[in-house]
Amino acid sequence: MADRGLGWGGRRFEVEVGPVAHGGHCVARHEGRVVFVRHALPGERVVVEVTEDRQPGYCRADAVEVLTASVHRVERPCPYSGPGRCGGCDWQHVAPAEQHRLKAAVVREQLSRLAGLAGDPVVEGLVVEELPGGPLRWRSRARFAVDRSGTPGLRRHRSHDVVPLADCPITLEPAAAVVLGRRWPGAGAVDVAIDSAGAVTTTRLDRRGVPTTSRVLRPGGDLPEEPVARAARTAGGRDWEVEGTGFWQVHPAAADALVAAVTGLARVEPGDTVLDLYAGAGLFGGALAPAAGAEGRVVCVEADAGACAAAEANLAGLPQAEVWQGEVDAEGLEELLAELGEAPSVVVLDPPRAGAGPAVSRVLAGSGARAVVYVACDPAALARDVAAFGTAGWRLAELRGFDAFPMTAHVECVALLVPAAPSSIMEA
Repeated sequence: MADRGLGWGGRRFEVEVGPVAHGGHCVARHEGRVVFVRHALPGERVVVEVTEDRQPGYCRADAVEVLTASVHRVERPCPYSGPGRCGGCDWQHVAPAEQHRLKAAVVREQLSRLAGLAGDPVVEGLVVEELPGGPLRWRSRARFAVDRSGTPGLRRHRSHDVVPLADCPITLEPAAAVVLGRRWPGAGAVDVAIDSAGAVTTTRLDRRGVPTTSRVLRPGGDLPEEPVARAARTAGGRDWEVEGTGFWQVHPAAADALVAAVTGLARVEPGDTVLDLYAGAGLFGGALAPAAGAEGRVVCVEADAGACAAAEANLAGLPQAEVWQGEVDAEGLEELLAELGEAPSVVVLDPPRAGAGPAVSRVLAGSGARAVVYVACDPAALARDVAAFGTAGWRLAELRGFDAFPMTAHVECVALLVPAAPSSIMEA
């Protein structure tokens, strides 16, 4: 038996790997304790090394030796991936098709456990869809850490240590080369993004995380110290602009896929009033405005001033669309609904990783909308908010998943929530 008083940090032992769990690891057990194992696959037998001991409950560990390998295990295409190395990817050792199945299993488990939807046919039928382009060279926007010597890289898993990189195989090559091909003395991090025209924007951040200078490298020319650089993007059959390293879907094919999913689920009709919450540069609101027509109304709500300015420019040709700057919280949302003077027909929201939260979810459930389309990048946050809608008498009607972050544990979902039928409410 282990001496728990000394802790398990650094200890090695064999385990049989169990099911996948949220966060890029699988679950195993040893001497009565839960072990969250990275770099493993369900069904494998591995030797693990404990990296973090959270007594008396669970511990975290890396699979440092594979004794019995899964048929879905492959050679890692990235030389920086593996136990104790770069923490940027979770599934480099997993065949792409199996990555999709693992991600779907995680979404189903979260919705089953946190939203009480075990056995729900919508949840059970989820398939995570592949996006065009393959599992490498898809990341169009990234943040690289910089160590004290000015060398760029990425951090080890759950660590502040920077692993120096000469390349990042999941990042589009021009963006990776601009950052990783030089030193950045005095910087704490560097943001980089490449737009649809091939322009690469870098923003240097100091060690407090405050942006300092920006630089734009365009095909055929280099513009140093350009403080406000707009980037060109395309989605839904039209052009958009955002701040150079501002928020946009990271995968080049994700915006098109999500626009198609959102418009398909929202089913906006002429004359509808649409709320687009956490609107960013106005992607979904702009895509839905033509369906609402001249008699309709689309209100895009976004907190970030730069994103609002981009949204104003992007929506300038759509008179039915307007941009409101403000935080999306329960109190502000109630005020917004009162100012509208009518119930929204459809609500679309794309919240940050933490989700909308129960308070905002309850306000939306009571808004009078006929449908809410929820775009989520974290299945746990989605499940918690679906549970809040469920308590308010709504149900999950449709669900789609997209592998917008290959080689990582992240997955993008689009959920349609609608008021439950009266009979369903009575039965609940």
